[in-house]
Amino acid sequence: MRSQNASIRSLAVGFVALGAALRPVPARACACGCDAFDVQTSAIMPTSTGATAFLEMDALDQNQNWSGGSKAPSDQNSDKQIRTGFFTLGAQYMFSRSWGVEGELPYWSRNFKTESGAGIGDFTHSAVGDARVRAIYSGLSSDMSAGLTFGLKLPTGDMSAPDFDRDTQPGTGSTDALLGGYETGVHERWGWFADAELDEPALIAAGYRPGAEIDGAAGAYARGWTIGGVEVEPLAQAVASWRWRDSGPAADSADTGFRRLAAGPGVQVNAGLWGAFATVAFPIDQYYNGNQLAAPELWKLMLTRKF
Repeated sequence: MRSQNASIRSLAVGFVALGAALRPVPARACACGCDAFDVQTSAIMPTSTGATAFLEMDALDQNQNWSGGSKAPSDQNSDKQIRTGFFTLGAQYMFSRSWGVEGELPYWSRNFKTESGAGIGDFTHSAVGDARVRAIYSGLSSDMSAGLTFGLKLPTGDMSAPDFDRDTQPGTGSTDALLGGYETGVHERWGWFADAELDEPALIAAGYRPGAEIDGAAGAYARGWTIGGVEVEPLAQAVASWRWRDSGPAADSADTGFRRLAAGPGVQVNAGLWGAFATVAFPIDQYYNGNQLAAPELWKLMLTRKF
């Protein structure tokens, strides 16, 4: 029975990747690759009933032009730099050991430098992004270590910032279906986690269909370290993203869509009801359609509080 349950859990977590692989190739991208930040981390994967609030801060500076699998001359891309800070406020509530809900509302602050006929334009815009709401089913295992998530990305984000392209706006204007899975494991001196989510646009606005994408994260961390009663858990994590091309008359299909694998170190800290999770990931393999700006690293900091 134990081996059968393990097989079911593994299939549940892996079905998202299989669904993405069976899709036709044309469709999706976001110039920033920001949805990689939306996969769950071990800090908020459910382990008990009750509520968890979190504040997440992410940052990336896209300052390198890439075409295909390598860097390309900057004069091949009119966009020169996209620097973004993401601030996400969220909450999770597990009604029971099998069911819960989660909601997230992001706020973007973005600086965009692009070449125009009058030289390099420098534009900054800050606004609310697209909210996400999910249901959580954690009943695939008796200890809540494996589960499924499903929900919606809502078109709450601003998509009217002047001088910004459709794929660099805080909001896509679309309502997307979200489907994911996760699994965790804990041993005496170490633990691990894995998570993946498929984002499939369903309803679109103003002639712009953001392409579908799948993002996943997997990591392992050391346990048993304490400093002054505070648990400190060093970790290593890999984050993978696959984005299809945008489509529609308002999209730049030729220069959208990519795949990327990034990895890097981090740390998880637990102090009673409070927690913190921080990582930096460096791309180790990536491929971009056309010419797109890529970031040399992805930064994440999350603060959590259980209730």
